[in-house]
Amino acid sequence: MSVLVVGISHNSAPMALLEKVALDGDGVHKLIADAAACEHVSEATVIATCNRLEIYTEVERFHGSIEQISRLLVDRAGQTTEAMLPHLYVHYDDGAISHLFQVAAGLDSMAVGEGQILGQTREALRRGQELGTVGPALNLLFQQALRVGKRTRAETEIDQVAPTLVSAALDQTRSAVGPVAGKYVVVVGAGAMAGLAAATAYRLGAADLVVVNRSPERAQRLADLYQGRPATFADLREEIGRADIVISCTGSSATVIDRSLVEAARAGLGERPVALIDLALPHDIARDVPDAAGVTLVGLAELAELLQGGETGREVQEVRRILGEEVTAFLAARRQASVTPTVVALRSMATAVVDAEMTRLESRLPHLDAELREEIRHTVRRVADKLLHEPTVRVKELANEQGAVSYAAALAELFALDPEAVDAVTRPVGVEEAGA
Repeated sequence: MSVLVVGISHNSAPMALLEKVALDGDGVHKLIADAAACEHVSEATVIATCNRLEIYTEVERFHGSIEQISRLLVDRAGQTTEAMLPHLYVHYDDGAISHLFQVAAGLDSMAVGEGQILGQTREALRRGQELGTVGPALNLLFQQALRVGKRTRAETEIDQVAPTLVSAALDQTRSAVGPVAGKYVVVVGAGAMAGLAAATAYRLGAADLVVVNRSPERAQRLADLYQGRPATFADLREEIGRADIVISCTGSSATVIDRSLVEAARAGLGERPVALIDLALPHDIARDVPDAAGVTLVGLAELAELLQGGETGREVQEVRRILGEEVTAFLAARRQASVTPTVVALRSMATAVVDAEMTRLESRLPHLDAELREEIRHTVRRVADKLLHEPTVRVKELANEQGAVSYAAALAELFALDPEAVDAVTRPVGVEEAGA
């Protein structure tokens, strides 16, 4: 069994294509279920963000699995296979593990080092656990990735390397509306990205902060965190008319702000500037909105171009060093763990042989007293343990070496171990143990 990742992101595809594969919560659940139902797949989950959709699976076969999983993304995009495949990427086994660690550390993000991806990785694990599609392999891998992501941020300043998407977008609008301090800022949405937008606007000194959401309760909760006030979608036109900056990130599958709404909101305002920031995928704001007088629009496509090449500097190199160390340690532990069931089965077989021989001896020499029988039993067991000690220690050491030889398989073959006895030793790893 090996880990297989098939994905599409801002690094491999234009925003127009990413918009076609964007999913809401229900869509993510369906994609996980569809991936788990594929032949040769035993575990599955999905990391879904505004600029990334990746399917993580534990598979028995590479070729059969990759075709089926890639088809899920092709079908979601509504594209031909020929048009879609150049934008998909595949990581397998060791490469898949390294990729997930990079994702969790923020090295593969549009804004290098951003912290949101840790929460999104945790959400992928939670969803898989909730659906019952994450088993011991992906559970252990994702728990380790989360630990590695936390370590890179604790030991380096990687989260300071590049601005967040919100900060970068606000920097882009500065020439049109000036700095955020003293401005009227409207945040549309109440999810994680909206929370980051509200926090950033508050930190930068926005004079007024309004949170617009379909759920009054969620709008109220977010607004209360940053001394803002809530509003509903019925108030959106009025709020756009008042705003200097509007940041929209709802996760809606339909356009939230179109040109007619903006023009109606700004009727009579002339050329007074307003900056609209669209951090949603699919787009919340219609692409023709900038045609309205005084309107500046910044979206993910512009930010992707702006942030391209941000992966430089000492902090990134230090994170790469940590990741290399962590990947090496994880792979070594995984290889060593792979021989444990065989070693346990071998020792169980030796115990069974000792017990059988002792039973035979006792039947032939019934006059032996209990103390002598026990001494003989201990002696035979010590002999068996000493004979097995060096081979079992060496097989664990050799398992750490990369190569084509499967020492566990060789051991099982040499001692004619029952495959079912080996498999019986394997057990699921719980969340607490995996995260320890």
